Amino acid sequence: MPIDETVWETALLDGGPADGVRVRVAGRPDVIQVTRPCEVEPPHGHVRAAALYVYRRSGHEPEGLRYGFDPASP
Repeated sequence: MPIDETVWETALLDGGPADGVRVRVAGRPDVIQVTRPCEVEPPHGHVRAAALYVYRRSGHEPEGLRYGFDPASP
């Protein structure tokens, strides 16, 4: 059985609607997507909507891994 060598790190989201949120990531992904549910008016069966926000890795600062809000995405 292979040994799981996944390294998890805590990253800080900087700017945008998730400013200051800390998330745990594995493998230092280039992009993190954050969603926020939206209300559908009038309620329409099983349809759901979500606002999508993109955070891009901005480097590994001495205080930890950071992702900055990308207002031009998606």
